[in-house]
Amino acid sequence: MAAAPELGVGPDASAGIATTRSLRLRQTLIIALLFGGYGSLYFCRADLSVATPLLVNELSKHGVSHGDAIIRMGGIASFGVLAYAFGKLFLTGLGDFWGGRINFLIGLSGATAFTLMFASHLSLPLFTVAWIGNRLTQSIAWAGLVKVSSKWFDFSSYGMIIGILSISYLVGDAAARQWMGMLIEHGFGWRALFYFAGAVAGLFLVINYFFLRESRLDAGYTEAKPNPLNLFASSESRPKSVAALLLPLLRSRAFLLICFLSLGCTIIRETFNIWTPVYLRDYLGYGVSDAARLSSIFPGVGAVSVVASGWLSDRIGVNGRSLVLFLGLAATAAALLLLMTMRSSAAGSPLPLIAIGIIAFCLLGPYSYLGGAFALDFGGKRASAASSGIIDGIGYLGAVAAGDSVARLSVSFGWQGVFVTLAAVSAVAAVGSGYLFYLSARAARAGRHLP
Repeated sequence: MAAAPELGVGPDASAGIATTRSLRLRQTLIIALLFGGYGSLYFCRADLSVATPLLVNELSKHGVSHGDAIIRMGGIASFGVLAYAFGKLFLTGLGDFWGGRINFLIGLSGATAFTLMFASHLSLPLFTVAWIGNRLTQSIAWAGLVKVSSKWFDFSSYGMIIGILSISYLVGDAAARQWMGMLIEHGFGWRALFYFAGAVAGLFLVINYFFLRESRLDAGYTEAKPNPLNLFASSESRPKSVAALLLPLLRSRAFLLICFLSLGCTIIRETFNIWTPVYLRDYLGYGVSDAARLSSIFPGVGAVSVVASGWLSDRIGVNGRSLVLFLGLAATAAALLLLMTMRSSAAGSPLPLIAIGIIAFCLLGPYSYLGGAFALDFGGKRASAASSGIIDGIGYLGAVAAGDSVARLSVSFGWQGVFVTLAAVSAVAAVGSGYLFYLSARAARAGRHLP
């Protein structure tokens, strides 16, 4: 007599297990493609930060004073951030109409082309145009990543998935600074840094063009499940108009508060992204190559924070994100005040580096919630690109100050003045996150989305 089939392993069950395993493999591939692609974009951002001391020296040879050269490079950085903010606000929502994959590929294409353009000639006007083009096209890539993620992953894993993908820009930033520091140490000039960055982004452009797919539904799997409490839960279809896409977001008090928090966090983050090598070189006395490598502490430690925050987010729920934001921003303000007390005679001391690491750990993990998990919670699959773009765009409008204004502040009042200002920004943002926690707790009790 034939043996009866074991319970739970019949043809349907076996097919379900195989499908689940196949989906997991495809999701892993999607994570790898998005991770590598977005990380490569930060080679095309870190290059200006790492090369700034070299460019300042180059400009000095052409009759520009050290202080004026720093201010001019700060101006270029600010124009780039302004273009990035403009793209976040007005271009990222296109991903909700034509798909996140296209956004992502445009970001990689622009980063490659404009980075190579930057290296083609020593000219401040060309630097400005190339940097604006680079940041403008890159501005839509993160929203494209978020959009693709919303179509490949269920809402129950948003915290961990966006946490993993948020590491991409921190790992990319840290790796870029390490590699570029080694290039400088081996005698390569500023142009080599930009050619190297353009080559890395170009490689990942080709890989993503051939292998990245828009959604798991297109690949033959069941649709991903969005947060049932998102602002667009009543309809997941493509929005019929820009007004239908934006008005639910702009009417939400909690969404606008998150935009305000993004503004404060991005000012602090961009200041460290842009100016850490200059601070280490001019204030603490490190060599150019050492300053480049040591500046990777900020994104490197931040990567650990992002993983921990993403894991914690999925464990304690949406209401816990605002609590982590509050604690992180309060601790960031305290660490900035500690960094303010460091003197220029501290060269060789680990204390400034430890303080920078503490700031990265307290800030970057909670910061990753804003344009990632929170954007998905508010926008769902229908408006995730627009939600992410608006949150990040508002943040980068404020971060324009991280370029020109921070340069002028450091020249006029020293780095102590810079860190006191950033501590005040962090403290105000901490108060805002405390109010967000109150709104989150009230919404959780009522069983509805944030107001």
